[in-house]
Amino acid sequence: MKWAPILISAVLLIGGTAMAQAPELVRVSRFSGKPVPRFETLKFAMVNGRAGPSKDHPVLWEYQRKGLPLLVIKESENWRRVRDPSGTEVWVHARMLEEGHKAYVQTPTVLRQDPMEGAEPVADLGRGVLVDLGACSRGWCRVQAQDYRGYAPQPSLWGADTGEAGL
Repeated sequence: MKWAPILISAVLLIGGTAMAQAPELVRVSRFSGKPVPRFETLKFAMVNGRAGPSKDHPVLWEYQRKGLPLLVIKESENWRRVRDPSGTEVWVHARMLEEGHKAYVQTPTVLRQDPMEGAEPVADLGRGVLVDLGACSRGWCRVQAQDYRGYAPQPSLWGADTGEAGL
């Protein structure tokens, strides 16, 4: 009987430590009500990335690519801290972003007819191409680039974390 309280304490201590060390993967923002982190896209062709969450902070980056996917990693009431494909983190006003299903090709990629290596090639996609993103499964994503449709390896696409969209 002497061991029972010690054993229970040890189980609670180990369980509590494991829970404390478990990373919080996705949380819902109290500002937008949306999950963080998440991908959104630039709503306009010209968007300023600032050092902090207000217009009083200096512009660090000038984005000139409507539809570019950015990872929202933090929020304040009207501002979003985002990470771009190069890893740069800046603050962008919330109204400059929108939900979208675009991905940025990070490395030259062969668009394939079917979702597997060696499948018939459809087109070569260069680094920096923006594609419309469809469903992703087993490491491949359905994408459309201009008039070409096919499958691209998910690791080559910035913004392809989920397969919520459909082409």
